[in-house]
Amino acid sequence: MAWPTPHRTHQAGFTLVELVMVIVILGVIGGTVAVFMKGPIDAYFDTARRAGIADVADTTVRRMARDLRKALPNSIRLSGTQCIEFIPTRMGGRYRAQDIVPSPTDNTSLRFDIADDRFNMLGINTALPADQRVQVNDLVAVYNLGIAGASAYAGDNTATVSAVAVSAASASETQINFSPAKQFPLESPSRRFHVIPFDESVVSYICAGGKLYRNTNYGYASSCPAPTAGTTPIIASEASCSFAYDASDMRNGLAKLSLTFSSAGESVSIYHEVHVNNTP
Repeated sequence: MAWPTPHRTHQAGFTLVELVMVIVILGVIGGTVAVFMKGPIDAYFDTARRAGIADVADTTVRRMARDLRKALPNSIRLSGTQCIEFIPTRMGGRYRAQDIVPSPTDNTSLRFDIADDRFNMLGINTALPADQRVQVNDLVAVYNLGIAGASAYAGDNTATVSAVAVSAASASETQINFSPAKQFPLESPSRRFHVIPFDESVVSYICAGGKLYRNTNYGYASSCPAPTAGTTPIIASEASCSFAYDASDMRNGLAKLSLTFSSAGESVSIYHEVHVNNTP
């Protein structure tokens, strides 16, 4: 009796050589794709980085412009081209030029013939936004011309506020007291005064060590000092600056801000002009 021949199953698979060749081919294809994709991907990240730097630069110059527009008239000054300095203001108002009741004891107007210690502001202080209200220890400046004898930097035309309250003589006016008494050198033709905040009496933007700083409250000096110890740069990028200021027009000034910001090999340059009202 003949036994049947057993059925043999044939199994198919990859040899080691075939597997290595597949890996090599996939590597070549992947490398080729990577070469073509690298350019667009790098361009995307470069564009995003430049856009980020440009956004920071735009925000920075807008902040500087906002500060400069609030500067005390005729207080903007330069120290070379790397620092622009000014005295900020909290608000401005009009003082009473004549007493409500002609009387030696009324004293609601601001006098310029003697040292005075109070005057009435037209309007109610508490009706103003909180950040614009006159506060104790603020400085009142009258007719700042930025020249000898009428310079807020020298204290010629400033006085320290000691009290602020609704006037007893008029419910629609605010009485502002200052101490010590002050004889202001010049009267404002438009009866205007400005208020310098006690918590930020001077501001400067300065480029130092490749960084841009906003330096404050360092005391009035003859020129921009170095950034106060501990002051943090307002942006993380490397910065270079060139500032200029034209005050040839007695009533208006023009601040010119040129800044270049750099990060990771990318640079963005921005130029901005700020028109400043110098009418005291």
